[in-house]
Amino acid sequence: MAALAKGHARKKIAPLTAALGGQLAQHQRFMLQMQLHRIEATEQQIALLDEEIEARLPPYRAQIALLTSIPGIDRVSNAAILAEIGPDPGSSVRGRHVRLRHRRPSGRPRLRRGRLWAGACPGNNESAGKKKPAAARNGNPHLLTVLCNAAISASRKKASYFKAKYYSLKSRIGGGKAALAIGHKLLICIWHMLTNGEFYRDLGEGYLDRCNQQQTLKRYARKLDALGYAIVPKQEAAAMAA
Repeated sequence: MAALAKGHARKKIAPLTAALGGQLAQHQRFMLQMQLHRIEATEQQIALLDEEIEARLPPYRAQIALLTSIPGIDRVSNAAILAEIGPDPGSSVRGRHVRLRHRRPSGRPRLRRGRLWAGACPGNNESAGKKKPAAARNGNPHLLTVLCNAAISASRKKASYFKAKYYSLKSRIGGGKAALAIGHKLLICIWHMLTNGEFYRDLGEGYLDRCNQQQTLKRYARKLDALGYAIVPKQEAAAMAA
């Protein structure tokens, strides 16, 4: 039984073997048998639920194809997201929950209220022009869990915008808040893609550097200065070489 250990437990096979040695009493065997039956019954129910979900997904093939193009979102995430927000966030039952009384032509208010309903919109704690730490808003826990899990998966894709953004945020606010922020961005992508019927287009790993070119130059200049190097513009370098 110790040989069935997985992950970090593989390093403890010898202690596990010693711990599993001995005899089980009759009542202990009975309790273990009961737990095994409970696990098998749960697995059968999960399998039945998976079959039922698969049977209900074919009408939403177009939406599934759109969402699958987003990094970090697989078929399981697709089913959960469509179950929570519907195939059309602008006209579904949940969409009526997130509309404002006075709607702008751009549709941005509905998007903001949708983010609030999901719990992905960041908290706001500002006083006298100073921003203070604020907890995340309460929202739909099922949708928020799926978004955060998808965010962590998206942050592992090489040379992607979500990876660059995640690690940029993680260095300042920590991994948990960074995952919530990426989940927030995923929800924005999902809203626009389902509303406009467009596939995901990755901005690339260098998008943040292009947007904040001056800040990027200052950051790299500080790093080079700490290493004992100096930046020389091309014109000055050419004049020095001449």
